Amino acid sequence: QVQLVESGGGLVQPGGSLRLSCSASGNISSINDMGWYRQAAGKTRELVAIIIDGGSINYGDSVKGRFTISRDNAKNTVYLQMNSLKPDDTAVYYCHAESRAFVGELLRRTLYWGQGTQVTVSS
Repeated sequence: QVQLVESGGGLVQPGGSLRLSCSASGNISSINDMGWYRQAAGKTRELVAIIIDGGSINYGDSVKGRFTISRDNAKNTVYLQMNSLKPDDTAVYYCHAESRAFVGELLRRTLYWGQGTQVTVSS
């Protein structure tokens, strides 16, 4: 129903910056929340940033003050501006979306994931 495609990953030096993009297609009108998660090698997937339906934004503690999430509704695209990058930021970054809809009185939640883009921070 919804397809997510990430771009912008790559290799960057510590202290550098990188900008990720995620484009949504399909039934984009059904999307409520949209954001980013990441998963480093050998670790669990963690929240990076997400924009909640209504406009509020949540950031993971490890990226507060360094990363900025934004959403362009007209282009169906969400961005992640990453500044002051650290080696610990090295991970696969996944675009994420959530849809919520009522089927009768039953609320259905659907999660969508992109295939991921590799970010490597190294000197």
